Amino acid sequence: MIRRYQERDVDQVLEAWESASRLAHHFLDEGFFHVERERIRNTYLPSAETWVWEEDGRVIGFVSLLGHEVGGLFVDAGAQRRGVGRALMDHARNLRGTLELDVFERNAIGTAFYAHYGFEVVGKHVDEETGETTARLRLESAVE
Repeated sequence: MIRRYQERDVDQVLEAWESASRLAHHFLDEGFFHVERERIRNTYLPSAETWVWEEDGRVIGFVSLLGHEVGGLFVDAGAQRRGVGRALMDHARNLRGTLELDVFERNAIGTAFYAHYGFEVVGKHVDEETGETTARLRLESAVE
């Protein structure tokens, strides 16, 4: 079930983020995960519109939006490939129409998901903190 994020969800959201992020971002060092976890808790979640997927009383995935920007889409590693990510992205698209996001090029899981969903690369840049190449993706609204 998709519902709005509530502050009481923070620990489960962070668990889902870390599980998915460690799987997809195996090329990043431990320092990245430590810093990013604190940013998510203290900066990103309070400022974003976040929707969670709850299953059996547990949050296993979420999508965070900042306007038309997808700040993050993460599904617990053990719950991937079951349609949760697609359902969350469908929800975001229904709310916003056109969507944009950044993804590390070496994140094979994310890049494959977004390409299959229909996102197109509109630019690339090197992330200053990690030195990794990041692709800027865009998905046009289905409604014109």
